Amino acid sequence: MIGQRGRSGRRNPYPASKEEPTGIYAWMRRYLEWLRVHNYSERTIINREKYIERFLFWSEGRGVTRPVQVTRPLLERYQRHLFHLRKPDGKPLAFRAQESHLVALKGYFSWLTKQNVLLSNPAADLDLPRQEKKLPRDILTLDEVEEIMAQPDTDNVFGLRDRAILEVLFSTGIRRGEAARLGLHDVDANRGTMRVRGKGNRERTVPIGERALVWVDKYLLESRPKLLTLPDDGTMFLTHFGQRFAIEAFTHVVKRHIVAAGIEKLGSCHLFRHTAATLMLEGGADIRYIQEMLGHVRLGTTEIYTRVSIRALKAVHDQTHPTAKLHRPLKKAEPSPAVRRTIVKAQ
Repeated sequence: MIGQRGRSGRRNPYPASKEEPTGIYAWMRRYLEWLRVHNYSERTIINREKYIERFLFWSEGRGVTRPVQVTRPLLERYQRHLFHLRKPDGKPLAFRAQESHLVALKGYFSWLTKQNVLLSNPAADLDLPRQEKKLPRDILTLDEVEEIMAQPDTDNVFGLRDRAILEVLFSTGIRRGEAARLGLHDVDANRGTMRVRGKGNRERTVPIGERALVWVDKYLLESRPKLLTLPDDGTMFLTHFGQRFAIEAFTHVVKRHIVAAGIEKLGSCHLFRHTAATLMLEGGADIRYIQEMLGHVRLGTTEIYTRVSIRALKAVHDQTHPTAKLHRPLKKAEPSPAVRRTIVKAQ
């Protein structure tokens, strides 16, 4: 169980060792401050804090409260704990979630070693779980994309905003968090580009199509001024309350129009991302350009789309494989005279 419960039955928000100046918790607070000073994104810091705190509660239950008490066998034991842990719905933690927990600990103990709090890093050789390269479950067809685009009522403020959001997601393939963080000055209509702040605050410039630019411009002129509440922080897409979208709220906006279009494919914002990458690949785009547009650090992450693009492979098969051009079944082959004689003797 993650966390500890007091006499009231409520979970204590902090480990009992919080006040210990040389404890794991105190050093964690210093580590998080170090991350802020070195310009790590707030989302990264929040996640690191969550994952490290979970380890603190678990280790404290085993009498471990100071960094010098942490050993590699203890961390391996915690890794097994994560593997066997079950969520409230009874399902195990996904291997990617397990990896996120362990990566946070590896970063924390690496920092402690560099600060000379530890003589050696107990997490240095900790093996992370092997990740499966899962294919995107669903990809939209171009007709389905257009059906979704037609759902928002662009005669009202919110429908016009939603249409602009959908167009941006499909045209650029950016993530939902990246779309939520877009600012007014991130779009360069003259060059047909958009500046995007991705994971780890890494910036990249991506192309944006003419149609998406038209809808963004219409939204900025007709819809955003009516949604805006002062002071204006420069966020492009605003909620009903004139504020920046939370990531989950962004998902709900997109999913609503997918459902309204009668499309039963899983996903929302990432569904547009997968579709954009797949259709571009099928259209002949070099995978390295797709990697740059999607903001993937490793080409291997982008290469998964070469396995999704079955329609292009099917077209090549139809054009080149000799049996693909046959429109009637082959006649059943007759046995040779020698085979017939063998059959007769056997009978």
